Amino acid sequence: MSNQDELLRIEGIRKTFPGVVALDSVDFDLRRGEVHVLLGENGAGKSTLIKMLSGAYTPDAGRILVGGEEVRIHGAQDSERLGIATIYQEFNLVPDLTVAENIFLGRQPRRFGVIDRKRMEADAEVLLKRVGLSVSPHARVRELGIARLQMVEIAKALSLDARVLIMDEPTAVLTSEEVDRLFAIVRTLREDGVGIVFITHHLDEIAALGDRVTVIRDGRSVGEVPASTPEDELVRLMVGRSIEQQYPRERADAGAALLTVEGLTRDGVFHDVGFEVHAGEVVGIAGLVGAGRTEVVRAVFGADPYDKGAVKVSGATVRRGDVNAAMAAGIGLVPEDRKGQGLVLDASVEENLGLVTMRAATRAGLVDRKAQHGSAERIAKQLGVRMAGLGQHVRTLSGGNQQKVVIGKWLLADTKVLILDEPTRGIDVGAKVEIYQLINELTAAGAAVLMISSDLPEVLGMSDRVLVMAQGRIAGELSADEATQDAVMALAVSNPGNGDLSNGTTTDTGTEASRGH
Repeated sequence: MSNQDELLRIEGIRKTFPGVVALDSVDFDLRRGEVHVLLGENGAGKSTLIKMLSGAYTPDAGRILVGGEEVRIHGAQDSERLGIATIYQEFNLVPDLTVAENIFLGRQPRRFGVIDRKRMEADAEVLLKRVGLSVSPHARVRELGIARLQMVEIAKALSLDARVLIMDEPTAVLTSEEVDRLFAIVRTLREDGVGIVFITHHLDEIAALGDRVTVIRDGRSVGEVPASTPEDELVRLMVGRSIEQQYPRERADAGAALLTVEGLTRDGVFHDVGFEVHAGEVVGIAGLVGAGRTEVVRAVFGADPYDKGAVKVSGATVRRGDVNAAMAAGIGLVPEDRKGQGLVLDASVEENLGLVTMRAATRAGLVDRKAQHGSAERIAKQLGVRMAGLGQHVRTLSGGNQQKVVIGKWLLADTKVLILDEPTRGIDVGAKVEIYQLINELTAAGAAVLMISSDLPEVLGMSDRVLVMAQGRIAGELSADEATQDAVMALAVSNPGNGDLSNGTTTDTGTEASRGH
């Protein structure tokens, strides 16, 4: 490799926060026209590293070189000036502005001191065409779905004429078709000489797209390997041990029906949905985008309304559209958007773990903080939450540890029926196995689990039965022995009803059921 090929080099980077060493002696380099995968568990230090490249953090020790010259990055403007663009998991877009305004935010072209909208929109159109996005530059960003937001972020990065593009979990919320489109764009950028730092938890994507892999574990770079390295070796490097079984479901005999859903209907969204989940059982729900999976479980939890039908726990009907009644009956929901709906990000780990049980721990208007602290301490230890302490803001935890906190608050409430909507999205393989073991513990203790996942191998590997939804209806039910990817997909693309939902407004935001990892 010639010096001219090297776009970026990181040497001996160290970063500490109070009580935590986030990075220690990390080395990394990026060449022109390559995809260098950055791999590691949640909490390994990947996010801290890219935040130093984007100017959000400054290193305590070590150095960063761009184009062979040592640089100091004190903010986003420094990063952009150096040709580094970062696309985070949480998009950095302004919902009420147009696509063109977001792409050129803070850098709008001007004519005679006034923003030249005609030129801005024309330039935006060129960039949108380059990323294959058919959307008007005048469209408001809030009107776009997740996949289109991702493409707008890429167009924004291209507008900076970036030589280094950092992509943090860019495929986490995309369907398989959208992933293919994104990969095509990445390959084109690579051919244009752009260097791409690609962060992913989907190990199958590495060989498909990457050139090299650097693995970070516990804040240290532990190895650089070719992208063709077998997945089991990548896992061993990531977690420091072998994981013998990716989906370690421990099946037990099912008990009595804990959750019964009868004829649940919401006009234009889902129709006549009925099923049971028994004690000790994991029931998976699969389906394509728009099938209505998330809408059904939110209705079961009381978060969304429904027009007809009934939800029962142990035979007792739960009052419709009432979250408090659902919780009192023993239903818990881990939502697909853990940050937006499952956590209070600026509250502590302890406060988040106590959210569900706070009312029960309140006497005469006062919360029994000692009891709440003890319970939070116990469950955090049981779940292995990696944190500086219970007082740490949950916002600063890794994705996997945030998910443990979301699940933990329901464990403290002795939940009978736990609904998991995309329980392992954006979580590394080691943390996934820990959550699967937690599901085993729940069902072994007699709880019932209803799980939605767009990762079809996960559904097949962890479910005792699989319900497949299509067009807002239950298209079929498969036992663990019957459930194969082909069988699930055949039901997912079927027309189970009479077509009366064809003009509906189903908005299931999960990714495509056929996406396999």
